[in-house]
Amino acid sequence: VQLQASGGGLVQAGDSLKLSCAASGRAFSNNAMGWFRQAPGKEREFVAEINWSGSSVTYEDSVKGRFTISRDNAKNTVYLQMNSLKPEDTAVYYCASYRRAWGSRNQYEISYWGQGTQVTVSS
Repeated sequence: VQLQASGGGLVQAGDSLKLSCAASGRAFSNNAMGWFRQAPGKEREFVAEINWSGSSVTYEDSVKGRFTISRDNAKNTVYLQMNSLKPEDTAVYYCASYRRAWGSRNQYEISYWGQGTQVTVSS
């Protein structure tokens, strides 16, 4: 399985970005997908996840109301729409595929990781 993340960049506070993660290699629609991020000097942390069908989503508290995760199983792609970006959102963002149909916010239940895409938000 390969996960290819894209869409990162340098933006100003208050701007928006949309990350995409294209999956190939196996049945994408059977598994939950997630986005995690790692800021400089910090551990990787959970951002958002979506179950296999898209009917259930979960967000980390600091991004609730600003970020939206979605998926298109026909295109084998998961998205992260990020609005009202803040400097503290600056990080490398990773998409990930869970082992199961439902996510758990747990990095130890991730089967595959994407390569990461840099998001930098200036103040």
